[in-house]
Amino acid sequence: MSNVEPIDYQKRSYGAIEVGLGHKPGIVVIDYQKAFTESQYRLGGAPMVMRGLENTARLLEVARRNNVPIATCYTAYKSERDMPYWKVGAVREELIHGHPCTELDPMIYQEDYDVVVCKTGPSIFFQTPVVPFFLKERVDTVIVTGCITSGCIRASSIDSFQWGFRTIVPEDCVGDHEEQPHLDNLRDLSRRYADISSADAMIEYIEETGRRNN
Repeated sequence: MSNVEPIDYQKRSYGAIEVGLGHKPGIVVIDYQKAFTESQYRLGGAPMVMRGLENTARLLEVARRNNVPIATCYTAYKSERDMPYWKVGAVREELIHGHPCTELDPMIYQEDYDVVVCKTGPSIFFQTPVVPFFLKERVDTVIVTGCITSGCIRASSIDSFQWGFRTIVPEDCVGDHEEQPHLDNLRDLSRRYADISSADAMIEYIEETGRRNN
C-alpha cells in the first residue's frame, strides 16, 4: 500500500458542492459544560475550546433575539455501568450525574430559552428528542457549535447530515484539545457532509432570516 499515490479528493469531486443555507436555522450547543470549560478539570480549559465558547456565546445572543431554536446538551452518566466503553479516563471518572463538571457553562446557557438534553453518546442526536424538536420548529439548517471537534462535533455533524438537515459548522465556535485534529476533522467534514463557516457569517445569516421571517 505504501506505493499507492494519495487520492486527490478535489479531482474526485469531494467538496465540490456547497450545502448552502436554508430558510430556518436551529443551533446545537454540544458539551459546553464545566468539564470542558473550567481548567480545574482534566478535560477543561483548552484554548481552542475557550475561543469556541466565547464565539458561541456571541452567536447565541443574536439567535435568541431572533427566536432561533437552540438545543444544548451535556454528557453525564449514573455510573460506569451505564456508560459506553469510553477510552477517556476523565469521562469515566468525572462525567457522573451530580458532579459539578456536568453543569452547563453559564456563558452559553439561558434556562428560560434553551432546550437541554443529557446525551450519553458522542452525538447530540443519538437517542435524544432534538430531532423532533427541530422538526416541530421547521428547522432545515443546523448550526453545530461546541466541543470536542474530533469527537462529539464530528459525530453530531454526521448525524445532522443523516437526518437531512443542511449542516454548518462555524470553525471558531467549535474547539479541540489540539489544533491538528480540529483542522483535520473540519477538513473531512467539509469534503463530505457540512459547510465550514464562521461565527460572524452565521450571525449575519440569523439576522437576515430573522428579518425575513418576522
